[in-house]
Amino acid sequence: MNFNTIISEEDGPVLIITINRPEALNALNKSVFDDLEQVFGIMLPGRKDIRGVVITGAGEKAFVAGADIKEFSEFNAEQGTALSRRGQGIFKLIEQCNVPVIAAVNGFALGGGCELAMACHMRIAGPKAKFGQPEVNLGLTPGYAGTQRLIQLVGKTTGLELLLTTRMVGAEEAKQIGLINQVTEQGKEVETAVNMLKIIAEKAPIAVAKTIHCVNAYYDKNNDGFEEEAVQFGLCMETEDFREGTKAFIEKRKPNFKNQ
Repeated sequence: MNFNTIISEEDGPVLIITINRPEALNALNKSVFDDLEQVFGIMLPGRKDIRGVVITGAGEKAFVAGADIKEFSEFNAEQGTALSRRGQGIFKLIEQCNVPVIAAVNGFALGGGCELAMACHMRIAGPKAKFGQPEVNLGLTPGYAGTQRLIQLVGKTTGLELLLTTRMVGAEEAKQIGLINQVTEQGKEVETAVNMLKIIAEKAPIAVAKTIHCVNAYYDKNNDGFEEEAVQFGLCMETEDFREGTKAFIEKRKPNFKNQ
């Protein structure tokens, strides 16, 4: 599969996606959205050997410094709504991915970049990472679900403060408020994320996918997360991996999951 704005490489069961527009601080544009849609909408559903994904940005300055403002500076309301819906749709593909996705944040994650990181299931940052939603400085609201996911992660009060003041937070504060999972050494962001995903890759893949599904169901206004958990719990019991996992536990050995 050919991409224009991302680099795709594999480390065992982990797919590493690097947004490769360092000259623009990896700003999100139509081509980046197209490439991400190919990865999460077309490529990954057919790759059962991939058990986790890392998203990062090229260069040392930015994960993704925001959206490419030049692309939409002259948009009208209809075009803006369409752009927002497209961005939300692409990021929802990431959020609903059946394998865990970790953002490895190596620099600025602002605006659309922060929204992309929040769409991932987990976030790991280096000490130079900066997170923020500066859209009101431009006369805009966040467009790619920033107003929705930020308050889920840090709460309404802190979320509103960051959205309305546009204050950037560093890695340590981001960890304290629950925006990211952990802070790692500068330059070790991708390695740390890959190592975490390799640990998860040893678990039952169907159970991992269903766990992600259940967590997402909690935030879905059209779904009952508790009922969804009960249903998925039952469905897991019909898998070969469940039989293998319980058998291995009883026999005190490491399970050999087959994604079946």
